[in-house]
Amino acid sequence: MTRLHLFDLDGTLIYGSAAPIEISRQLGLEREIAELERAFAGGVLGPPEFALRVRELWAELTEQQVVDAFEGAPWLVGIREVWADIAARGERCAVISLSPDFFVQRLLEWGAHAAYGSRFPAVPFREPVRPDGILNPAAKVKIADELCERFGVKRSECVAYGDSMSDAELFAALPVSIAVNADQHLSGLASYAYVGRDLRAAYELTSNRR
Repeated sequence: MTRLHLFDLDGTLIYGSAAPIEISRQLGLEREIAELERAFAGGVLGPPEFALRVRELWAELTEQQVVDAFEGAPWLVGIREVWADIAARGERCAVISLSPDFFVQRLLEWGAHAAYGSRFPAVPFREPVRPDGILNPAAKVKIADELCERFGVKRSECVAYGDSMSDAELFAALPVSIAVNADQHLSGLASYAYVGRDLRAAYELTSNRR
């Protein structure tokens, strides 16, 4: 049986951090992004509002700073190995994140078969953010269904990996899910839970149960 593995990015593949935090760190804007992250987590800012605010915050962002943010992020150990094993089994893996697509899509080079993020203008920014291109939790379910059609699988053949409220709708829609270093929003929704810094251990929770 083939499978489709769907990975969140922030707090899941990146340990204890998020793409916006790592990008902002390159610009010396840790305090400013912390304030926006708190507002987002508290529901004061929705995904489009958050995106508009970080676009303003990153007005001077360069491509090299994006590269440095990506390479310096605290990634879980074993991501490439897990994705290589998934591919060797004839299965597929994808990343679906609310973070900017220019960061998320770099994971295609690590072996992801697809990578979706909120649509941002190219770096350095010359265009505004379009709110209709910003993903929300419900969009993760829609994209998952599109990927099922693309790869010829059913929802029953999907596994979701996530850590927070933005993953709750996807967890509720799929039969198998793994909470990775998760907060209380996924309590009771996940099939399995993993705490640690090695994606291989989280992956093994389902890879041996087929």
